[in-house]
Amino acid sequence: MALSMYDVSIPPFIRALGNLDAILAKGAAHAQAQGMDPADLIQTRLIADMDPLPAQVQRASDAAKGCAARLAGIEVPSFADTETTFAELQDRIGRTIVFLEQITPAQLEGSEQRVVELKLPQGPLRFDGKSYLLGFALPNFYFHVTTAYDILRHKGVQIGKRDYLGLK
Repeated sequence: MALSMYDVSIPPFIRALGNLDAILAKGAAHAQAQGMDPADLIQTRLIADMDPLPAQVQRASDAAKGCAARLAGIEVPSFADTETTFAELQDRIGRTIVFLEQITPAQLEGSEQRVVELKLPQGPLRFDGKSYLLGFALPNFYFHVTTAYDILRHKGVQIGKRDYLGLK
C-alpha cells in the first residue's frame, strides 16, 4: 500500500506536537526545580534575531494546522499568538492536536494536486499539494519544533533525542 498524504502529514504532526508538549512540561519542571522565573525561560531565544520560545511553538502549531487545513480544502483555524506561559503553550498544542484529529484521510485524498497559495509579505508562493507538504510545510514545522527543543536544551533542561523523538 502506498503512503498517502494523510499518512505523511497528520500522524507525524500529532506525534511531534505531543513530544513538544512533553518537552515543554520538562521545561516548566526545570524552571521550578531551579527556582527560575519561568518567564525568563519562556523568553529565551537562541540568538538575538530569532524569535523566543513562544513564537517557535506558535509557528509549529500554525504550520501543522495550516498544512492540514489547506490540504483538506478547509479554512485554517486562527489562534491568537498570546501565549506567555508553559501552560498556555501546552494548551495551544492541545488545541492544534484536537483540530488535526478531526482531519480524515478522505479529506486529503487527491490533495497532492491541490493548488496551495501562500500570501507572504515577500510575495505569494504557489505549490501543488505534494510539493507544499514535502518541500515547505513539513520542513517549516520541524524547524520550529527543533528550535523550541534547542532553546530548552540550551538553557539546561534535561532533554535529549529520545524526548524529541518521543521514545520512552
